[in-house]
Parts: sequence; structure tokens; C-alpha cells
Amino acid sequence: MSRVIAPGTPGTTGTHPARFASAPAGEPTLDTWQDAPHNRWAFANLGEMVPTAAIPRRFPAAPSAATDRLDILTSRLPGLRQRLEATYTDAFLVLRDGKTVAEYYRPGFAPDNRHLIMSVSKSLCGLVVGALVDGGHVQPAAPVTDYVPELAGSVYDGPTVQHVLDMTLQIDYSEDYVDPHADVQRHDRAAGWRVRREGDPEDTYAFLTTLGGNGTVGTFQYCSANTDVLAWIIERVTGLRYSDALSKYLWSKLDADRDATITVDSTGFGFANGGVSCTARDLARVGQLMLDGGNAPGGRVVSEAWVRRVFEGGDQQAMAGSSFATLHPHGSYTRQWWCTGNSRGNVTGIGIHGQYLWLDPRTNSVIVQLSTWPEPDSGQLHEQQNHLLLDVSNALDNPETAPKSKEHTA
Repeated sequence: MSRVIAPGTPGTTGTHPARFASAPAGEPTLDTWQDAPHNRWAFANLGEMVPTAAIPRRFPAAPSAATDRLDILTSRLPGLRQRLEATYTDAFLVLRDGKTVAEYYRPGFAPDNRHLIMSVSKSLCGLVVGALVDGGHVQPAAPVTDYVPELAGSVYDGPTVQHVLDMTLQIDYSEDYVDPHADVQRHDRAAGWRVRREGDPEDTYAFLTTLGGNGTVGTFQYCSANTDVLAWIIERVTGLRYSDALSKYLWSKLDADRDATITVDSTGFGFANGGVSCTARDLARVGQLMLDGGNAPGGRVVSEAWVRRVFEGGDQQAMAGSSFATLHPHGSYTRQWWCTGNSRGNVTGIGIHGQYLWLDPRTNSVIVQLSTWPEPDSGQLHEQQNHLLLDVSNALDNPETAPKSKEHTA
């Protein structure tokens, strides 16, 4: 396919799951959430309507000193603490065989604090799509517009669900996070992450219909809009809001310590590409289900075949020339996961400002590193953090790092 597709004309984006049963379309709004019957829902879900602040159950809310349980690794990696500090780490956790063997939290950040995981959120979305594919509800080879006809006339008119999953379609979309004129910032504004400007689409659904570009497929282009298209497909197939589908098909099966959260736009549509927050321990549970072949404590999430295809990697040729391929020459991207293609078979979810969910199948280990880099997408810090994660993976080859029976499960 080589046609050039013009951006779609903003307009109706069809019907979407209501925030609560029997809610009229588009309700409640900032002007109506206090009115009956909307207040029955809004008073219990105020964070979707008005910014809210936590009132912590303990004071101070988090330790003033770092939480540091790194001894088992520092004997193999003497400079580990300094490397974590140099990469602005807020939370660092290593699971092996489902048990915690090392953990670190910076001063002022507690083990049960949620942290924004940015685009690691994409990997969670990929798992929900996988569950629906396994159930026969989504066909990867089907055109996107079979599920969301409102995207006809946009760049998504023609490509398949698999193209979107693997990000192998060319879109007029700039992912330059610091450029105020970039599409990713317009995307943020539609999702409520930035102050709206005149002429901006009203919500994320409307924004997605405006995307155009070269309709070619087969070459990797990282584009956050793709994940929100997948979330729209999920809503259409399940009839659930994306946040509820993420709970039903993934989070409710993890035996998680805490609820996760996701930011929503003015319609209540979850920001699937980057809006999830959770604890490091609960994110590690996502990694563990991948290492366990798609099975979680609460039941199967995705099939072994889906997980195997992720670990086998995607099309390396499609990734050629990308910054990821510079770090990992045999790297690829598939089903919303990054695949290093290295000898260890490491697979990872990655988010800007230093979020990593790193899987090491050789040692049945999961490494979570959640950071707050000063820049969103630093090549230098990516390299530092990738080397750190590889060094930790290599250190885990030592039998001394195997968990003892007294060590707790995350």
C-alpha cells in the first residue's frame, strides 16, 4: 500500500462506553457532575472530574531515607547504588522465581507508592489485545476500520490491527516530546495532559480521526497514537471502558497489592499509551505473568503462544536504523513490547523519563526500574540504564542470587 491519506475531518466518533450505567452521552461534565443523577457516580469517582490530592494514611507519607535492600546484588555489582542514583531512580525491584531478591526506593518514595509508568502502559494494552485475540474477539489480520469505522479516511484506513500492534505503519505524527508544535503534545492536550489550545480536538477519539500520512506499512515508526487506537478497538469489542477492560482482562488477575490508576480525558477515555500508574511490585507481577507463559495468580491472561511470539521478537528489518537498534543491533518491536534480540532474550516495556519493565527469561527474573530523568528521551540515559539492566541480568546468573525460601513474594 503506497497511497497518501489525508487527515480525517473531525466529527462524530460514534458511541462510546458510558462512565456509568445509563449515563447520557458525554455526561457528566464539569458543569453537571454535582447534579442528580450524575452525583451518584461522581461523588465516588471525583478524581475523573477534578484534580485530587492524596491524604496519606501515614505521616510523613514516605521514609526520609532510601529503602535499600541491595546487598545480594552489590556483592556482584559494587557500584549499583551510585548507578541507580545517576539514572534518577525512584524505584528498583528485582524478582527471581517470583520472589523479591533486591529492592531500592529513593528517599521520599515508599514501596507502596504508585509511580507513573508512561509508555510501559503500552505493553499492558498489548496484553489486553492478546487476551481478545486468544478469545477470538479480535482478528490481527483484520483492518482497523472493521472495528472502528469512524477512522475511515484517516491513516488507519487500510492498515491491520497487527500493523498497529507492531507499529509498522507510517503516520504524520511527531513524537518530539519537547516541541510544543509536535503532534504528541496535541495528543496530550486532547487527553487532558496539557492546557487545551484553540482548534484542538475535543478529546482523544476526535484526535485520532485527524491523523493522516503516508499509508505505507512494513517499517517501524514509534507512535503513541497507535496504542490509543488499540484501546478504542478494545472498547468496541468488549463494550467496556478501556479502564474497565484493563481491570477485567489483566489487573484483576495479578493478585495486585493496590489498584492501578489511569488518566482519562473529558469523555472518560483512558490514556492507554502512557497514563497508567502503579507500584513497582505490582508492575513486576505483569512481568512475571509473561515469564509464566501468560498465566497469573487469578488465571490465564494470554496464551502461551502469544507470549512466545513476543519473546521470539518482531521484524528486525522493520526496526533497522532506529535508536533502539543502535543499542540492540538485533532489536525489534512486537505486540507493544521491545525485544532486544540479545543472547539472553531480554524483552522490555519502556517509558519516557526512564521507566523499564525488563524480563530476563534465562534466570526467570523481572527487573523494574522507575525513574524521573530530567529529559523525556535521553540517549545517554537510555544507554546507561540499558547497560545497568544487562549487568544486573548477568549478575543474576550467579547461583548466590537465587532467592532463599524466607524471602517474600512481591
